[in-house]
Amino acid sequence: MATLVLTAVGSIFGPVGAAIGGLIGNALDHAVLFKPKGREGPRLTDLQLQTSTYGTQIPKLFGTIRVAGTVIWATDLRETKSKSGGGKGRPSVTTYAYSASFAVALSARQVRSVKRIWADGNLLRGAAGDFKTELGAFRLHDGDEDQPVDPLMASAQGVTRTPAHRGVAYALFEDLALADYGNRIPSLTFEVEADDGAVSIGDVASMLSEGALSGEGLESVDGYAAEGRDISEAIAPLIEAQGLALLAGEAGLGLQAAALASEGEIGAGVLCRAVNGRRLDAIERSVEAAETVPVALSMRYYDAERDYRTGVQRSTRPGPGRAERGVDLPAVLSADAARGLTGRRLGEMWTGRATMTLRCGWGALAHEPGAVVTVEGEPGLWRIEEREWEAMAVRLALRRTRGAGGSVPVGASSGVIVRQSDAPHGQTTVMLADLPALKDDVASAPVVVAAASGGTGWRSAALFFTSAGGESIPLGRSAPRAVMGELGAALGPGSVTMVDERNRLNVSLLAEDMLLTPADDVALSQGRNLCLVGGELIQFSRAEQTGPAQFVLSGLRRGLRGTEWAMDHAAGASFLLLEEERLRDPFAMMGTDAEVGSRAQVAAIGIGDVEPVEAELMLTGEALIPPSPVHLRARTDDGGWTIGWTRRSRAGWRWSSGGDVPRAEESERYTVRVLAGEVSVRSVETSLPSWTYDAATIAADGAAGAITIEIRQTGSRAMGRPALIAITV
Repeated sequence: MATLVLTAVGSIFGPVGAAIGGLIGNALDHAVLFKPKGREGPRLTDLQLQTSTYGTQIPKLFGTIRVAGTVIWATDLRETKSKSGGGKGRPSVTTYAYSASFAVALSARQVRSVKRIWADGNLLRGAAGDFKTELGAFRLHDGDEDQPVDPLMASAQGVTRTPAHRGVAYALFEDLALADYGNRIPSLTFEVEADDGAVSIGDVASMLSEGALSGEGLESVDGYAAEGRDISEAIAPLIEAQGLALLAGEAGLGLQAAALASEGEIGAGVLCRAVNGRRLDAIERSVEAAETVPVALSMRYYDAERDYRTGVQRSTRPGPGRAERGVDLPAVLSADAARGLTGRRLGEMWTGRATMTLRCGWGALAHEPGAVVTVEGEPGLWRIEEREWEAMAVRLALRRTRGAGGSVPVGASSGVIVRQSDAPHGQTTVMLADLPALKDDVASAPVVVAAASGGTGWRSAALFFTSAGGESIPLGRSAPRAVMGELGAALGPGSVTMVDERNRLNVSLLAEDMLLTPADDVALSQGRNLCLVGGELIQFSRAEQTGPAQFVLSGLRRGLRGTEWAMDHAAGASFLLLEEERLRDPFAMMGTDAEVGSRAQVAAIGIGDVEPVEAELMLTGEALIPPSPVHLRARTDDGGWTIGWTRRSRAGWRWSSGGDVPRAEESERYTVRVLAGEVSVRSVETSLPSWTYDAATIAADGAAGAITIEIRQTGSRAMGRPALIAITV
């Protein structure tokens, strides 16, 4: 019995088959990409772990990709001792610094260049070739067949004993300072450019198989690291992920993209319904249950937009089922390409549930395994997976394929990552703020936040709290860089009951890459675009950039959270965009509460700071101070005056129900003062939001002419700010 078989490897991506194994190595394992039990061979994590283990594979790199490499040579740590101070009875100080020289193998194929380098996840070398840490020298040996012996390695081992590592691209570091890495060689990853631009899958297959495999018109990948036990394993992820067919031609085996249209037709006349008088079932059909296909397929891949970190794209299908499946593809793709691939694969899995077996006459031998055909009387396109001579008939096993129909997900995003800026760190700016409660709950202690920021290259700083005794208490690292700056022009008072369209907020930010963006009413109601200007909380709905780091903000909501008392600002007043993830609470970091009347002092020091930068603040406990009453009103009453007002609360800033806001204090109490000019002529307390200044009391006070009534809410922890109304008696 003669058989030619192309199995649908993993039942998902189209046939590759054992023919590859017969040509270039072992047969492809059935444990391949997108099969639940996974596959052997390169995985994404393998490409991010630097090793120095004997026998470790060195991948062949294509396109541009980020790899860890393998340490192939290293010196002992070099110790440098320096002495300072001493003399006149003072002790000297001896310091030690360590450096190392080492070589890291990157690719078993020639490369063009090395771009960025990361050490322990931080930039060691920028895109411009600038190193962020002290280094004696750096050399790249590109891996050509004529590359010379490295002079440093030759001087250490001898010229005759030092291999040139021809055919292997490697990077050599000379005297890399190790102080930032715990006096050890850090874990390095390299952005390696092996080819000028993307590389075709056909070219990858041809180079890996030394021309045994070919393929024209195939898709490209931006980068790929080929490794595995044999060539079939090295190329399998790309073949399977793209759904390529393996076809035999006159020039040998070739890879072909999945056909979107029929390459032939199997007519009803080809079917064999009887052999030697014995009836045969010419057509056998089957459809796998819908639950055999996952409802969601996720792909992990390398995303250049994420600095070649792992990206994930996910596609879903409607219908029954609960299972989800995740897969790895160790190649560099765009987010759109990765999502389109998952959608296409998931569609093929759904369509591929339908299989069909045909028993045909000799004429069916004209149809090659891997070909996409139509079958007379059957809808859709079908791929021939197996062709077998069986019982005097040709048995064809077919699986339905998706063809050109259907939609593929588009518009994928790489997401947002915290990317280290490739710029000098610069000087740190630190700010302390005593804020009202930013959430609708009752604060029991002052709300103090620390924000740190800097220029474009600034990343973070170490924070320290200075106690009353002068002790520096480490707080850990600062939050991500805050958006801060100062006012470019004065800002006067504005309406607190309506949107302030009269005033504009001119802001000059610390760095050109800082942005302020507009927000609609929904976003504003969710807390977007809240900023602290001096002591006033303001929201803005519109932001217009007028220059580098220059913005004009309008559509202002003024005096929020009871801060209308601080509405007058001079040019140069501080500006801070309040984003929770960019703020730190120094007292919470110490496990204590802030105290009203105490002085808070925080110091910050970053990589670019010669001396610590300090900020200090006298704490008034803004979160504990009841806001001033509003809607003050006065009416005459039998020769006197009745004063009324509306209470506000530090527990609720939304008047959504139309009723009173939560009290937030142990009891409702107010202190009312009668002021004649600057002199207080009467002070009373009341538990009601009104007070009558009757004629007898006016006479007893001797009040006459214009006077001012001052109302303060008496809180459980602090006296509220005053609200004033003028009357004439």
